[in-house]
Amino acid sequence: MRDELRDVVAAVRTALHGGAPYAPHPLSAGPPPPDGTALVVRTSGSTGTPRQVTLSAAALRASASATHERLGGPGRWFLALPATHVAGLQVISRSVIAGTSVGGGTDGPFTPDGFAATAGTFLSDDAGSRAYVSLVPTQAHRLVEAADGGAPAGLDTLARFDAVLLGGAATPDALRVRLHDAGVRAVTTYGMSETCGGCVYDGVPLAGVRVRLAQDRAGRTGAPGIVELSGPVLADGYLGNRSATAAAFRTDPDDTRWFRTSDLGALDPQGRLTVLGRADDVIVTGGVNVAPAAVEAALAELGEVCVVGVPDREWGRSVTAVLTHPAGRPLDLDPSLPPRLEPAPAEVTDRVRQLVTERLGRAAVPRQVFLTDAIPLRGPGKPDRAAVEAAVADARSRTAP
Repeated sequence: MRDELRDVVAAVRTALHGGAPYAPHPLSAGPPPPDGTALVVRTSGSTGTPRQVTLSAAALRASASATHERLGGPGRWFLALPATHVAGLQVISRSVIAGTSVGGGTDGPFTPDGFAATAGTFLSDDAGSRAYVSLVPTQAHRLVEAADGGAPAGLDTLARFDAVLLGGAATPDALRVRLHDAGVRAVTTYGMSETCGGCVYDGVPLAGVRVRLAQDRAGRTGAPGIVELSGPVLADGYLGNRSATAAAFRTDPDDTRWFRTSDLGALDPQGRLTVLGRADDVIVTGGVNVAPAAVEAALAELGEVCVVGVPDREWGRSVTAVLTHPAGRPLDLDPSLPPRLEPAPAEVTDRVRQLVTERLGRAAVPRQVFLTDAIPLRGPGKPDRAAVEAAVADARSRTAP
């Protein structure tokens, strides 16, 4: 285990046992974290300025217990995500709470060969115990892409884990099917820093967690609404920001505390949640609402994709798709260079338009398609739509007649 990871594990263990809270980023000026705080985690900033979320030891223990119950029991965890984000820190805290070991630790960009080597060693060290790993869908896609290109070691290694949590962004159906066919036990997760990470697995809330839709006033099954979450996994709030805490965390007359997300969702008759994407990401084009997540899902078979809306004189906003080249650069979860886009060739654009027309209708069809080496991210697995929009604007200015 690398020294840096060992230090973080020790700090998290101390925090979970009543010691000083652990914060991977410097704390903002103002009041100290409330009593009982174990972790202070910075949000990805996808809704604006990043906030510092205070997670109590009790909430983290509830999350770890419910996770292990759903997965089949406690086990060792392999760290393939940055320990500065809630998903990476949860890998560590679950291991500490279960009394098991942590392996891995990010050391440069994620690559299939690197994962095969480090995760393979981790799995071989103690083959008798359960082993888990958390990935973002882009990492899983890279492993599948490498396997399809004749280098299956990473995907084969992934299949040796007892469960693979996929979160941070939506997991395309095609990727889930491909992982299943490869023998990978993939579990899609939904959650955020304010809920100790994933708290809904494969659409079903963990033990003690409840889901409701704030805008489903008519009570119609399947009607979309803003997702709200409740349960013992909720954060105490945002450090030094009472107004933001009051706006996001609300208590019903029966004393049930809820966190209001920024996501649209739908519930089926069995109460299974489908997340439809961020409410503020919806593109209004020609008077029609288009959800970027739906277009991205329709194009998932083409690889990594991000869909944004850009200003358009005729349509108000124009649906635009950005895809990665078939062979993108090694995945860096914190890319520092802005993406450079180039117009997609006609055959790619035609295929994009065909897929979206067939699956969503003509209103959702991207009017422009670009290629890039890698989609910029805001936190593990989360596409940085603002950066993509800026890159699209730059590309359009360079390619305008």
